[in-house]
Amino acid sequence: MANNPLAPGAALVASVKEDAARTQLYDTAAIQQMDSAHYLHPFTDFKALNADGARVMVRGDGIYLWDSQGRKSLDGMSGLWCVNVGYGRTRISEAVYRQMETLPFYNSFFNTTNLPAAQLAAKLAEISPPQFKHVFFAGSGSEGNDTNLRMVRRYWDILGYKERHTVISRENAYHGSTVAGASLGGMTGMHAQGGLPIPGIVHIGQPNYVESGRGMSEDEFGLLAASWLEQKILEVGADKVAAFIGEPVQGAGGVVIPPATYWPEIQRICDKYGILLIADEVICGFGRLGKWFACELFGMRPDLITFAKGVTSGYVPLGGVLVGDRVADVLIERGGEFAHGFTYSGHPVACAAALENIRIIEEEQLVQRVAEDTGPYLKQRFATLGEHPLVGYTDSCGFVAGLNLVREKSSVVHDNVSFDAALAVGMVCRGHMFNNGMIMRAVGDRMIIAPPLVMTRAQIDEMVALIRHCLDLTLADLQRRGWV
Repeated sequence: MANNPLAPGAALVASVKEDAARTQLYDTAAIQQMDSAHYLHPFTDFKALNADGARVMVRGDGIYLWDSQGRKSLDGMSGLWCVNVGYGRTRISEAVYRQMETLPFYNSFFNTTNLPAAQLAAKLAEISPPQFKHVFFAGSGSEGNDTNLRMVRRYWDILGYKERHTVISRENAYHGSTVAGASLGGMTGMHAQGGLPIPGIVHIGQPNYVESGRGMSEDEFGLLAASWLEQKILEVGADKVAAFIGEPVQGAGGVVIPPATYWPEIQRICDKYGILLIADEVICGFGRLGKWFACELFGMRPDLITFAKGVTSGYVPLGGVLVGDRVADVLIERGGEFAHGFTYSGHPVACAAALENIRIIEEEQLVQRVAEDTGPYLKQRFATLGEHPLVGYTDSCGFVAGLNLVREKSSVVHDNVSFDAALAVGMVCRGHMFNNGMIMRAVGDRMIIAPPLVMTRAQIDEMVALIRHCLDLTLADLQRRGWV
């Protein structure tokens, strides 16, 4: 298939016929009508979705999904950056069932715990960097980042620095969609709705070399982008800054992979001014970049790590914060009651799912495979897409990758000519992807993937061939429209 650009389309037709017997067919129109009548989807233009009707996913197995009409797709986004061990893992289902039969729920308030929560906290301490021995559980990454905001401000209050409450984040960052999470994030579309960000949160530029690094080497740009943090600290006042938060690789912002010089310099600046460093690893954690946590890859020593998604491979909602010794020691020894938490903190079923998920990652050595085998192979194969006439730039790190769609290519990446944003070429390309069995996300005119970590070399070849085929369809479509 990898040698034949037409093969993916033919293979998709064959796979639909092959899988029809295993995939129950549904009354898609009836489901769509029910969905439109009652379900308000996240990050959605409700009116537009109601006009088109939602895709109805009904089954997953490995790296593949089937919809209600029996159509098979390769899931290049791991659901939503989360299904690290792939679909159909009966071991996780069985662990969840056993826990539901034993203790489906009890809260962690009132001096109470449960066995899976205690076991998972200990396991997370074992696989995380050495400064992390404590965990605060939440239900999602958004709740985890809400916890971070409360926790860093409480930390400085206990130490007597009650004005040290400002958190610095980055433009185009994504840290969730709650009021605090969306404020910490740097997406203007979210800030425009609801009077965000809330006070005490400020932003600096992102380390996007293609966007802002003209005339510099990547290493030079990395140092420049990091210097924006020091400028902001001095502008706000070092005595008022509580923490800096960042994703090791920005995910929803378009897989923005920082230069190698960036994070070590950020760490140096945080150390210089004594501010806390928060690594939002909701996307990057649990092996996606070839380490249990991406901070180990980029030379960071964070005080707090936000986690979610890959901790259960998305099978059951779970999130939280790994709390480093610097913060935990103050909260425990001097803090008294921390007036924060959730009904589902340490949910026994979610924790049981996470424990089994982590066992699978360990037993199948998925972290090592991404670091030493499939990650480098994905980088090599994905880079070949740079030969396509529409692709001006590709990059990858572990099991995340992205490519930029351009109207005219240049040998110098900063001289590529972009499409008019109003044309929404990325969405045109995404449509061809979805219609031809390839789930790939569009962020503007940047197309991104984050496939399940269980993907084999042969499946990487299959995915790259599918992407190339859909790029060909996109190019032909744009030529018909007169856009290229």
